[in-house]
Amino acid sequence: MRGIPDGEEPSLTTGALARRLGVSPTTLRSWDRRYGIGPAVRTDGRHRRWTPRDVAVLEAMCRLTSAGAPPAEAARAAKESAAPGPDGGGVPPRTPAPATGARSRAAGTLPLGDVRQECRGLARAAVRLDAPAVEEQLTAAVETHGLAVAWQEVMVPTLHAVGRKWASSEDRYVEVEHLLSWHMSTALRRCAGPPVRRGGALGPGPVVLACVPGEQHTLALEALKAGLGELRLPTRMFGAAVPGEALTAAVDRLGPAAVVLWAQSRSTASLPLARHIAGAQWGVKGARRKPVVMLGGPGWLGRADQGMLRPTALQDALDTLAALYPAPHP
Repeated sequence: MRGIPDGEEPSLTTGALARRLGVSPTTLRSWDRRYGIGPAVRTDGRHRRWTPRDVAVLEAMCRLTSAGAPPAEAARAAKESAAPGPDGGGVPPRTPAPATGARSRAAGTLPLGDVRQECRGLARAAVRLDAPAVEEQLTAAVETHGLAVAWQEVMVPTLHAVGRKWASSEDRYVEVEHLLSWHMSTALRRCAGPPVRRGGALGPGPVVLACVPGEQHTLALEALKAGLGELRLPTRMFGAAVPGEALTAAVDRLGPAAVVLWAQSRSTASLPLARHIAGAQWGVKGARRKPVVMLGGPGWLGRADQGMLRPTALQDALDTLAALYPAPHP
C-alpha cells in the first residue's frame, strides 16, 4: 500500500466512502452536484478523494436526513457543523424536530406514497442499514406520537414499502426488511414492559396472542402485546405458527378472556380452528365462560363468523380488549 506523504490527510475514494455510509456512489455525486457537499481534494481534476472533514460533513448529512430533514436543509446544516467555531472546532448540527403532521411522497428509493415525514427518515436509515439511526427513529416516533400512532402511521407504512421494494427487486432489500423488522420488534418489546399479573381466580383470564399454524408474521401481535402491556393488562404471547392442538391446550389451561388469532394470508387463516377456540368453555356448571375471539390480519378478510371480532386498527383492538377488564381500583 502506498504510504501517505507527510502533511497529507488520509482520504477515501467515493466507493469506499459510499460503503462506509451505506449509500450509493451515485447519491454522493448527486449531493455534491446539488448541494455542494463534495470532496476537498480531486486528484487529476476528476477523481474524488474524501478527507476526514468531508466524511464528517456527510455523516452529519446522513444523520439529518434520517431524522426527516429535507436534503437541502440537511446539507446546509451539515456544512455549518463542519465550519470552524470560535475554538477552532465544528458546531454540532441541529437535528430538526419531527413534523408531526407533515406528509411526504418520497423516501429515498422506497415507494412510500403519502405518509408521515418520519417515514422518510426511517426508510433512509433502513436502506443504509444504519442500525443506530433506525433505533433512534423508532424511539422518537413512539415518544412523540404514542405506540398506536407510531405503529399504524410510521412503522407499518415503512415496513410495507420495504416489502414492496423487495417483491419488485428480485429478492433485493431482504436484508433491509430483516434489519427493520428486528429493530421494530425490539422497540415494541421495550414498550411492553414485564409480564403483568392481574386479578384472582375469579377475574378475567389473560389475552392469548397467537399466530395460526403456518403463519410466521408476528410483528402486529407484538405491537398489540406492547399496547396491552402499557395498559397493564395480562397477556400470554405464543408467537409464530402455533400448532392447533397446542393452542387449544393453552386455551383450556388458561381460561383466557380473549384469544387473538393472527393470519397474514388467506392460506393460513383457519376458520375451523377459530370456531373451535370460540366454542371452548370452562368454569362450574351454570357459570361457564368462553373466550372472545378476535381475528387479526388480512388473511381473515371476509371470513369471520358472527360473534368474532375484526378490529380495524391497533387502537381499536386495544380499546375492545381493555373493555373486557374492570377498571383498576385507585
